Amino acid sequence: MLHVPYACLMIAFALIYIPRFVVGAEMKKQAGGYDNNDPRGQQTKLEGRGRRAVAAHQNSIEAFAPFSVGVLACLQLGIATATVQIACIVFVVARVGYILAYLADKATVRSGLWTMGMLCTSALFVLALLGP
Repeated sequence: MLHVPYACLMIAFALIYIPRFVVGAEMKKQAGGYDNNDPRGQQTKLEGRGRRAVAAHQNSIEAFAPFSVGVLACLQLGIATATVQIACIVFVVARVGYILAYLADKATVRSGLWTMGMLCTSALFVLALLGP
């Protein structure tokens, strides 16, 4: 049986690296192709979609840590309610939309989805704080 919070943790972790595929493709388009000797230096020269993909990747790393702590805190305390599952699912959906909006240069949509994800993470911490 699928354990929704753990599945969402796995998906959220995978979402960190989805924008990296875009970054790599954009780096290959630059003069000289992908610079494996200095990829981070090359990334600083990206513009447009490539630069946004780097930012989406970095923000996904930033968002994963608190989300995962919130999920694990709820699970450790035995808070396996539908509310925890909903918060986890909404977080993952918001993060998918966030990445897509970032790549599409839709700043207002992106900010709204970021806020939604942060509200879900905050809800997990509140649930853990309140206890079972």
